[in-house]
Amino acid sequence: MEFRNLENVRAIIKDATGLDVSYAYDDLVFPDHTAFIVQFDDDNAKNFFCYFQEECEPEERKKILDSLTTACSKEKCSIHSKGSFRLEQKGDEVDIIFS
Repeated sequence: MEFRNLENVRAIIKDATGLDVSYAYDDLVFPDHTAFIVQFDDDNAKNFFCYFQEECEPEERKKILDSLTTACSKEKCSIHSKGSFRLEQKGDEVDIIFS
């Protein structure tokens, strides 16, 4: 199992958006309200990927990504937008559909 520095991502999200992390699973980190999620980059521990909810407005995406980028630069790492996602309820489970 690969070490993932969740505390570092938690601090970046908090600094950038004021949001707390509500859930983390494997390589994905879900902030409160799930307007976006952060994914660890398995090839570079100093890089992260960001996906936005499909309903998130383009101006809001840019604002959030700019804030995350600034917070990452303080931590000497980077983040890149990788697309969008939607959540689908399937019984007791929730599927994440990336697009």
